[in-house]
Amino acid sequence: MPQIAVAGRSLETASIEGGEPALVFLHEGLGSIRQWRDFPERVARATGQRALVYDRYGYGQSDVLAEERVGADFMHREALVVLPELLAKLGIRNPVLIGHSDGASIALIHAGSFPVRGLAVLAPHVFTEPFNLNSIEKITAAFPASGLREGLARYHRDPVKTFHLWSDAWLDPRFRDWNIEEFLPRIGCPVLAIQGEGDQYGTMAQLDAIARQVAGPCELLKLAECGHSPQRDQPERTLGAITDFVRRICAG
Repeated sequence: MPQIAVAGRSLETASIEGGEPALVFLHEGLGSIRQWRDFPERVARATGQRALVYDRYGYGQSDVLAEERVGADFMHREALVVLPELLAKLGIRNPVLIGHSDGASIALIHAGSFPVRGLAVLAPHVFTEPFNLNSIEKITAAFPASGLREGLARYHRDPVKTFHLWSDAWLDPRFRDWNIEEFLPRIGCPVLAIQGEGDQYGTMAQLDAIARQVAGPCELLKLAECGHSPQRDQPERTLGAITDFVRRICAG
């Protein structure tokens, strides 16, 4: 897949042809292009829009993390420095951002700082919850013997570094005060926020905070029998909701 230099790092990208505005997919905290499976292509085909999917630095087939830690502000850097440069280099303006988990938080920060056409966020985080941190502590403790390393190795060049990029940042003591609600009133574009009722990394308080504070129209979809990954746990409902959302934006 094509590589592009952004912020001094080589990032792997994948593109799907279609119309404007472009859909830009932002993966979860342990995700990658390949872990989206065929979901971006299904959304692009259903809507007729072009799409960009990419591996963030330290993930997938992009450059392996060189630093010991990324720091508690890694999502801010991604949203305010890396993503704007990537979009500019690819000639993408006013995209529809589709983000999952950490990718959803990055999308919210970016949309609160730069013009976007629309925003679909799956299992977003806007503040930390003890419930979330407890789940990450458990998965971190179990990581050496859980088989997760082997699972991640199918997608990431260095699965151990990728795992700790995510877990070390979230478990940094400074992250307990992490909060991006300041960006929400600056978001004037349409927003679709989706979360599973069985999400092990966050409660519905995240969606409620988004709906209460964004400046533009906001739709919520709370899914029963769904965990942290609506696109995998409830693929048809998630695909249908995002497809309808994007079509309305593009028709407006």
